[in-house]
Amino acid sequence: MRKSSLAVAVVLAVSLGASPASAAGPRGECATPSINRYQQWLASGEGTTVPATGSMLVPVRGHARYAARISFVNAEWHVAVLWLANQFEAQADLSRSAGFLLTYSATDDLYVQLRPASHWSGGAQWATLIPSTRGRTVTRFFSLRPQAWTFVPELGEPAHSFATARSEARGFVFVGKTANELEFRGLRIDRYTPPCL
Repeated sequence: MRKSSLAVAVVLAVSLGASPASAAGPRGECATPSINRYQQWLASGEGTTVPATGSMLVPVRGHARYAARISFVNAEWHVAVLWLANQFEAQADLSRSAGFLLTYSATDDLYVQLRPASHWSGGAQWATLIPSTRGRTVTRFFSLRPQAWTFVPELGEPAHSFATARSEARGFVFVGKTANELEFRGLRIDRYTPPCL
């Protein structure tokens, strides 16, 4: 991580009330299982995954909080979804957000796509790389500047602008084509707090 990116991550973490070492915490959670108020972490049924469909949220043993866990199985495209406003019909305006802190572990690289309400379906989406942590839990800052996002050539170039994806953000969609053990422990988006359902 470059020094400028690290500085932004630290400032963002402090402004969100989190330390750079951990963006997760039980305070301010929703009445139903959530991670930093995000309640809808879903296995989509696309690709071979465990779980195959439904919620990825599981209790963290010995803690009063949850993690989202999913296994990508085989060398094929897999899809896991997070609805940013906790329901499919809603969306979030991230046009003023600097980026987000993600606390996660991954045994291989994957991508996160920022999918807007007006162009939800299909793989041709704006994406940024989520690098492997080799199974360690880390917290990383991901910028929402246009320069930090591209697309996965195999999935196609988006027909919509990145500005549209930011202003009409319906969800983060995690995609990968390799076997991967994933766990998400925290997510904090600058200038955005999801509503509890």
